[in-house]
Formats: sequence, C-alpha cells, structure tokens
Amino acid sequence: MTNDGVIVAVIDDDPSVRRGLSRLFRSKGYRVETYASARGFLERGDYARLACLVLDVRMPGQTGLDLQDVLTVGGHDLPIVFITGHGDVPLEVRALQAGAVDVLAKPFDDETLFSAVERAVAKNRAVRTLGERR
Repeated sequence: MTNDGVIVAVIDDDPSVRRGLSRLFRSKGYRVETYASARGFLERGDYARLACLVLDVRMPGQTGLDLQDVLTVGGHDLPIVFITGHGDVPLEVRALQAGAVDVLAKPFDDETLFSAVERAVAKNRAVRTLGERR
C-alpha cells in the first residue's frame, strides 16, 4: 500500500513530539500536518483530505477526548490514534468506545505507532470507498 497523498495530522502541545512524529511519518512517505492544539486543528476547517489523526490525550484547553467529541458530533468520521503519557484504563475505554483506532502510551515504539496508523488509514479508505459507492 502506498502512502502517496495520505495526510496524517499530528496534534500535540509538545513541539518536540510534533517535530519527531512529523519526521517519522515523512520517512514512511506520509504527508504530515502538525497542530499545537485542538483549537488550532479545528480552525483548519476542511477535514476531507485527512486520512487520520495522531492526537495527544492531554493538552491545555481542549483535550484530545474533547476534540474527538467535537468531530463526532460534527459528523466527521476521522480515524484517531491517541497518544498519551498519562494513560489509564477508563480513558482508554472511553476513547475506544467513541471510535478511536488505538490508544498508545508514551513512550511507544515506531512499529507499534505505524501499525496503528496503517489501521486508521485503512479504515479511512474503507469509509471513503463505501461513501463513493452510495
């Protein structure tokens, strides 16, 4: 499967995490957009070309879970891979029940992250294909 044209949005308040993940995804052929906050991402407005979000759970202001809720209520079915340095079981359950593809505890290895993102991208492609058939 080629990653040409696949856009992954990374949303994390830590600039070093954004830079590191951006480099990592680009090394695998993904296009990457980075945002320092949920608010910054929401200001983007057009989500149609995004394949998935890699989203920090805890951020100042709106949390990753808050953003997931906003997108769901708005009818935006974007697959989400959550990353967190403060994971706990209730948080994971809430995120997964709301449709997240995975919740990864920091630090995670590259292959675990790529596997989750590949599942998210595949989910996005399936949803788009289904939509085109209707």
